[in-house]
Amino acid sequence: MLDYRFILKFRRPFVFGNKFVSNSESVPSATQLSVTIRPADLNDLLGIAQCIEPFVLSGKVLPRTLDELEGLIPEYVVAVAGEQIVGCAVLEIYSKKLAEIRSLVVSPDFQKLGLGKLLVEACIERAKQQEILEVMAITSREDFFISCGFDFTLPGEKKALFYVASPHLLVQGLKDS
Repeated sequence: MLDYRFILKFRRPFVFGNKFVSNSESVPSATQLSVTIRPADLNDLLGIAQCIEPFVLSGKVLPRTLDELEGLIPEYVVAVAGEQIVGCAVLEIYSKKLAEIRSLVVSPDFQKLGLGKLLVEACIERAKQQEILEVMAITSREDFFISCGFDFTLPGEKKALFYVASPHLLVQGLKDS
C-alpha cells in the first residue's frame, strides 16, 4: 500500500487557511505542513470532485461524473494536507500493456512544491506493482511529464495518433460541467 508522508517547506509566500506563510529560508516549524500521498477510498469521492472542478471549468481536464469517479476510486491517489485533498491523479488501466495517468491536478496554493511529481510517481509505482508494460499521459504540459521520465515515442519508434470521432461530445462535456 502506497503511503508517503513528508513535510513541505514553502518556497513562496501564500495564504493557507488564515495563516500567511513566509518565503524565507528559515521557515518556522509552525508553517510547515504535513502532506500525505495515499491511495484514495470512497470517503475521498467528494474531495476529489471538488479538487478537479476548477480544472474542469478551465478546460484543463475532462469532466467526470460522480459515477465515473466512484468507479475509478480504487485507481486514484490523493495528496492530503490536513483533511483537505489538495491534489489527485488516477491511473486508468486499459490492459496489461497500457495504462494512462489522467486527471492529474494540484490545487493552485500547492503547486510548485513537487506534489504533482509525487502523484505521478505513485501512479507509476502502482503500474509497476501490477506489471503494466507502459504508462502514457495525454497532456498540454509535456515538459512536466518529460521531467518525470516520460518520452514521446513508443517502443519501436511508434507514435500514438488520435482521431476525435465525436467532437460534439467534447463540447457537450464542457457545457455539462
